[in-house]
Amino acid sequence: MSLTLLTPSQERRHLQLLGLAGFASMASMRIGDPMLVVLGEEFQVSTGEASGVVSVFAVVYGLMQLFYGPLGERFGKLRVVSLAVAACALFSTITALSVNLPMLLVMRGLMGAAAAGIIPLSMAWVGDQVPYERRQETLAKLMSATVIGMMSGLWFGGFAADTLGWRSAFVLLAAMFAWPALLLWRERQKSSAPASSQAPSIVDSFRLTGQLLVMPRVRWVMGVTATEGALVIGALAFMPTHLHQQYGLSVVAAGSVMMLYGVGGLLYSQMARRWLAWLGERGLVRTGAALVAVGLLVLAWGSGVWVGMLACLMTGLGFYMLHNTLQVQATQMAPAARGTAVTLFACSLFFGQSIGVLLMAQSVDIGWLANAFTGVAVGVGVLGAVIYRLVGRH
Repeated sequence: MSLTLLTPSQERRHLQLLGLAGFASMASMRIGDPMLVVLGEEFQVSTGEASGVVSVFAVVYGLMQLFYGPLGERFGKLRVVSLAVAACALFSTITALSVNLPMLLVMRGLMGAAAAGIIPLSMAWVGDQVPYERRQETLAKLMSATVIGMMSGLWFGGFAADTLGWRSAFVLLAAMFAWPALLLWRERQKSSAPASSQAPSIVDSFRLTGQLLVMPRVRWVMGVTATEGALVIGALAFMPTHLHQQYGLSVVAAGSVMMLYGVGGLLYSQMARRWLAWLGERGLVRTGAALVAVGLLVLAWGSGVWVGMLACLMTGLGFYMLHNTLQVQATQMAPAARGTAVTLFACSLFFGQSIGVLLMAQSVDIGWLANAFTGVAVGVGVLGAVIYRLVGRH
């Protein structure tokens, strides 16, 4: 497929707009985590049942990747991203009006369906426009926006649930999506170009998905990514609950402490070039896995606010070291079909997350969260060893 190369100023502007969209997308993904206790009380269900607001988002988000890859290849990645952001603004508004848990779950599913087209296609766009030697640094910059979005979602989700009411969080989300939707639409109007006659048809794009799935490199990236999602992101959804129940923090305080997970991600993203120079790709994998494992063990069995803060910071720094390395692998595993390849990567991540959330939900209702975090820590150690070997082969 022919690509329109951008000037440096155009590239920066597009990255800024994609960063705004990614900020809102990640905020919407994590905003429900600190609300679980409050939602359970309002709708008279257990915290595990209320966690459906997290898992349904992840399941639909992952499933829709099978469609967004072909759509991005056919109609253009930026066009699909801009429409997805606008849809998120609409669905977030309706989510704030939910009158019962089933309606809330449906709307969270629709938000997941729309948000699925934002971050993965933005990554694919970076893969198209940015040479490999600058790609890890550029993806890390894009990650900065998504990490800040995650931090904002975690904090404001807890703050709103504790003070303003959880519905106010989704009203703010609607405004956060509406702003980049408008800016992306205006940018596309200024730089619109006719569709390429070489763009594949939808049927060809779906056929390409099947062809990618038989490639060994694609399968191993998807496999380790799904495992990473099940272990780390599945555990992440219940870290605020653990801080609330075992550390005695309020809902808003637990969300605030969880922001340090995002601070760890920012610490990585702002120094990505230096981390890579110091450690190399394999060193990032080994260090990241070790930090996640130790952080989860400290969170599971420690006590005191400062211990919880340190655990969240370590886990966040380690996860983004590990995950950004996998992101770079995903952008390069099938360069001729990067949009489809990266959305398959995201699909595996969020299917893994949905499985992880469902399993962790069982542990929270019977008081086994500390044991579950310990099991995840062991699993991450094994996963890090596997990724260390596989990254070295490519």
